Amino acid sequence: MRPMNTDQCIFCKIIKKEIPAEIVYDDSEAVGFLDINPVNEGHLLLIPKEHHESMSATPDDLVGKLFTTAKHIMPKLKEATKADFIAVTVVGTDVPHFHIHLVPRKKDDGLAGFWPTKKYESDEELKLIGEKIRNSLEE
Repeated sequence: MRPMNTDQCIFCKIIKKEIPAEIVYDDSEAVGFLDINPVNEGHLLLIPKEHHESMSATPDDLVGKLFTTAKHIMPKLKEATKADFIAVTVVGTDVPHFHIHLVPRKKDDGLAGFWPTKKYESDEELKLIGEKIRNSLEE
């Protein structure tokens, strides 16, 4: 994937107020706004004002700041939306600008999760995948 020109990034345009968004949070490093395709009412996106295409490309201190900000937003979002809990996820497939999803959830909202789950075919497969990941982390 080629790096994106920030002039083309929809989230950078939101930060610059070139396109409208329902902004609910704004500080010197981050902006939070309602997702226009929400999983549930109140689903918001928290993004850094600096353009970084993915979480792994974002400086560690900024990732920490964003997750700390998300932690502070969560109880307020839960209260405002009368949610039972707030699901937090980083998906990163739709817009190449690092963002955190904060999704108000209710225990009976009919959503099993954000994605379908599956089972490992065997205990051996589970162990093999675990070994591959451990080996990769040791490199």
